[in-house]
Amino acid sequence: MIPCVQAMLYLSVLVAFAACNAPPVPLDDILIEKTFVPEQCVRAVKVGDYVRYHYNGMFPDGKKFDSSYDRGSTYNVFVGKKQLIAGMDKALVGMCVNERSLIKIPPHLAYGKQGYGDIIPPDSILHFDVLLLDVWNPEDGVQSNTYHTPSTCSRKVEVSDYVRYHYNGTLLDGTLFDSSHTRLRTYDTYVGIGWLIAGMDQGLLGMCVGEKRIITMPPSLGYGENGDGSDIPGQASLVFDVVLLDLHNPRDGITVTNQFMPESCTRKTVAGDFVRYHYNGSLLDGTFFDSSYSRNRTYDTYVGRGYVIAGMDEGLIGVCVGEKRTVTIPPHLGYGEEGTGSKIPGSAVLVFDIHIIDFHNPSDKTEITVTHKPEECDKPTKKGDFVKYHYNASLMDGTSIDSTYNYAKTYNIVLGANQVVPGMEDGLMDMCVGEKRHLVIPPHLGYGERGVTDEVPGSAVLVFDIELVEMEEGLPEGYMFIWNDEVSPDLFTEMDTDQNKQVEPSEFTDYIMRQVNEGKGRLAPGFDPYRIIDNMFSNQDRDGDGKITEAEFKLKADEAPHDEL
Repeated sequence: MIPCVQAMLYLSVLVAFAACNAPPVPLDDILIEKTFVPEQCVRAVKVGDYVRYHYNGMFPDGKKFDSSYDRGSTYNVFVGKKQLIAGMDKALVGMCVNERSLIKIPPHLAYGKQGYGDIIPPDSILHFDVLLLDVWNPEDGVQSNTYHTPSTCSRKVEVSDYVRYHYNGTLLDGTLFDSSHTRLRTYDTYVGIGWLIAGMDQGLLGMCVGEKRIITMPPSLGYGENGDGSDIPGQASLVFDVVLLDLHNPRDGITVTNQFMPESCTRKTVAGDFVRYHYNGSLLDGTFFDSSYSRNRTYDTYVGRGYVIAGMDEGLIGVCVGEKRTVTIPPHLGYGEEGTGSKIPGSAVLVFDIHIIDFHNPSDKTEITVTHKPEECDKPTKKGDFVKYHYNASLMDGTSIDSTYNYAKTYNIVLGANQVVPGMEDGLMDMCVGEKRHLVIPPHLGYGERGVTDEVPGSAVLVFDIELVEMEEGLPEGYMFIWNDEVSPDLFTEMDTDQNKQVEPSEFTDYIMRQVNEGKGRLAPGFDPYRIIDNMFSNQDRDGDGKITEAEFKLKADEAPHDEL
């Protein structure tokens, strides 16, 4: 008797032997072995879908009887409409794009007892190695999937808008067929008026600048049955990964958004004004292209006269000093279809963040505002007066330039002697000691187009707060010395101290200084007295020999109501 364990082992061997030598079990239905499954399956094949796939057809022994690869084109067909053998019609349902499967189909779901000519013998089991590349349905429309939304969106694409965008174009299986990125330039076109394939015309609608979306379209809205004849096969679904960079409409004007408005604004720019402003210039997607700040100097120009692009000419009208605004300019009011080359592409919308530093008009005069007036004022200033004053000087944006208070001493000038800029001359006229004024001086009455190196920018409006501290009355116009008393009839003799009938320079100087010190005469204040006296001597020394004779010497009594040598 065989022990139990041995009997069991013997039985197992018999069963294994029988299994190995048994005839094959008939295949009743299709068998599917998935050899590759993509990580994501956004869509699986359904009955009625149209598919594009590659395949190798083989018999169980591995012998190939057909291949789409050998023909160089996918097999394209509707699923579930009896355009395929029953087993393939059934096997394709549920497959995902890029999925690969080994499909075994029994004869009754393939070519049955008839086979297929000389290619498929009767009652053949068929093996298909299938790679699904595309699936769509005649009912499909454009599918849009936004995967990045900008934080702000003031406007969305509408029909007849002009857009600039970048894209990567792929087939549904991920095969790249085109890209604007590789060409290093955007695709620029009108939307919704037939300049694009229908699917893109629809897919771009409603996008915001900066938005990124995936636009998927069936072939009926792409390149249809024939493809593009090159990279896009017929009946191919298309996938576009799009980022919108720019958007405008030919009917657009400029858009102005105020960012900061000063508390007071006594005046706004008008056409013909000269404006100094800072700016940052960017494209609509935020790409920076220029800045006055990087050059550390304002942009200075007339407005309303065509000195700048039309959109900026318009955007600079009606602004206040200190105002900050954003001006968005469509390309037909900017640099048009051509752009400027490397920095500004053609048909680009421009965005300028501007800060108005100052402005003036060539017809402006000095603006004088009295901030304090003393109760009594007997002698207001006039031309020729010697004045002493304090000032704080700044630009219109508040930038400090200089202050006499920093030096603890006044600034002293003779009015009308061109010792200060014309605007300050104007501001100091008809002023009382103790009076305070606020002066706004346009550049043509200040330091002009050149300014003062490292101190005052060119074409800058100046602001002075001044206080008149002291004033010494000047001489009548045209006089540098006058007599306070009656003139001596022996004036020449009194000067000629050595009685040699001629007056030397030292004699002349000593005499005039003595008259001044004794209060009998007065020199023009604010000037070097010795230079005045030298000039007086030269006027009397008519032959220029360095000496004054009695014949040369004469008064100016007949020329004016005051006596002067």
